[in-house]
Amino acid sequence: MKHFSMSWKSSKSPKKQRKFKANAPLHIRHKLVSSHLTKELRLKYKKRSLPVRKGDKVKIMAGKFRGIIGDVERVELMRYRVFVKGAEVQKKEGAPKIPRPIHPSKLQIVSLNLDDKRRIMAIERK
Repeated sequence: MKHFSMSWKSSKSPKKQRKFKANAPLHIRHKLVSSHLTKELRLKYKKRSLPVRKGDKVKIMAGKFRGIIGDVERVELMRYRVFVKGAEVQKKEGAPKIPRPIHPSKLQIVSLNLDDKRRIMAIERK
């Protein structure tokens, strides 16, 4: 059984930081899978970052796939990873392309998926 304390504020200890992320429940993991917004979106919504969602258009800012702009296909909260259309690798034996997991800190949100009323409310909340 995982032990998670909501009263935990912060710690400088890397051990406790890793424990917090490893034992975090899904509603907190969702907040940890956040990416920065572009300058235009930042001015429009008056927020620096938002959690990444399926359907968002993102730009990869670092790594092998730097510069690729694509839609978010899948978000894995358990691994803190995002799968972007266009960030795929080809295996040597000719198998179909495999999507590469990317950490949300390496992404920048270019456009938001605003199909969900709850997300619109969350953006306009503050």
